[in-house]
Amino acid sequence: MEPEHAEQRGPKHFRHEFPTDFVFGAATSAFQIEGAVNEDGRGKTGRRSHGVNEKGIAFYNVLIDDLIANGITPYVTLFHWDLPQYLEDEYSGFLNHKIVEDFRGYADLCFEKFGDRVKHWITLNEPWTYSFYGYGLGTLAPGRGHTSNFKMSYLMDFIPSSRYVSPQSFMRKRTVTTTFGGLGKAVSDKEGGNTTEDSGNPGTEPYIVSHHQLLAHAEAVKLYRDKYQKTQNGKIGITLVSRWFMARTHSTSDRNAAERAIDFMFLDPVTSGQYPRSMRSIVKERLPKFTEAESKMLKGSFDFIGLNYYTTNYAAHAPDVDTLNPHVATDRMGGSSWLFVYPKGFMDLLLYIKTKYNNPSIYVTENGIDEKTDATLPLWESLSDHKRVSYHHHHLCFLKKATREYGINVRGYFTWSLLDNFEWASGVFVRFGNIYVDYKDKCKRYPKLSAEWFKLHLPKIEPRKSDVDGPDS
Repeated sequence: MEPEHAEQRGPKHFRHEFPTDFVFGAATSAFQIEGAVNEDGRGKTGRRSHGVNEKGIAFYNVLIDDLIANGITPYVTLFHWDLPQYLEDEYSGFLNHKIVEDFRGYADLCFEKFGDRVKHWITLNEPWTYSFYGYGLGTLAPGRGHTSNFKMSYLMDFIPSSRYVSPQSFMRKRTVTTTFGGLGKAVSDKEGGNTTEDSGNPGTEPYIVSHHQLLAHAEAVKLYRDKYQKTQNGKIGITLVSRWFMARTHSTSDRNAAERAIDFMFLDPVTSGQYPRSMRSIVKERLPKFTEAESKMLKGSFDFIGLNYYTTNYAAHAPDVDTLNPHVATDRMGGSSWLFVYPKGFMDLLLYIKTKYNNPSIYVTENGIDEKTDATLPLWESLSDHKRVSYHHHHLCFLKKATREYGINVRGYFTWSLLDNFEWASGVFVRFGNIYVDYKDKCKRYPKLSAEWFKLHLPKIEPRKSDVDGPDS
């Protein structure tokens, strides 16, 4: 089957082909679609002791009730990077251990007010991304980390001494070469890190922020299990950003680079109570340590793992890379330079997690591809998102194989995203949505081809035998 025409060949996926009670959905983020930042009592608070915005509670009560009334099961993320400004101003947010108690109080309020209807809670969305881009590169809020004082050789050892290139595209027969720097230690023009008080230190702060996010997660999970889970009968987990890495060559150094790249900074702590060995050996004293009690609280602190998967990269050992020019790509299938299409990497990643982490319950909480906003296109052409249809088709093919042939415990699949939205540093210049938003005409919404494709290919009714177009190719 030619991928470009996959959507024209008739239904290829049916709900009954996935595990019993498997869920399909579309993801959003409140900050990225809601707007109205000054409406209904919103303000610079963030601590429960400072009072509760009852209008905000009422808004989400109506939203949750409307979802359920329309046959939609809510999966709720507590923190998707929208830190209250008050807490950032008071004590620098996740840089301070105080955030752990405030996050616990916020989670307690949400469990209390919404837990009678919300049965799937996610504590944090992509804590690695929040730490790395907010405190390492400085391209997301609060914009700390990378400054002119730091050489371009990169910041930290989040994925140490490796460089990435994307694998041969699944969609075209050209090799993509994109480089993401050395990801080595923080290097400053002056010994000792940052040289400006407000710029932050990308060699230490991302680890501190990550550490506090993990502790906040663990406290929220403990609270839910101790106080609410028995009566509310819900589940709680964490969503992690993920990508698959393959060694660029068969050399030992490249294989080691791939292994370091695959190491999960957050999945290891919530399964074992400790950071990965590779992190501990390279980051050394810059990596905060868990107390015995914290480690015990972290270990097993999930009922399910959310995975946000978009892309795959090669990894190669590159200890001397000294530039942060991140990519030179020749086959960019997405509107973002980091997103390359390689659906098999999706299954490879799931197999790795099954083997290393004892086959945990997984929800694919984000999967999708974007296109750049092009104001010159007519509406009909903007709605014809054939690449997105092909992307989802092939990822679902490998997801089916992962669950049916390898017994990987994936329980659900959510597309990113329901709507075109505000994509953080990219603004509205890229579009991930299955629904088109016309920003020039009062944000009117139009279903794209991908939305119609999901309706056609994943019907709730069982298909007749004659409707099924043979085995997947």
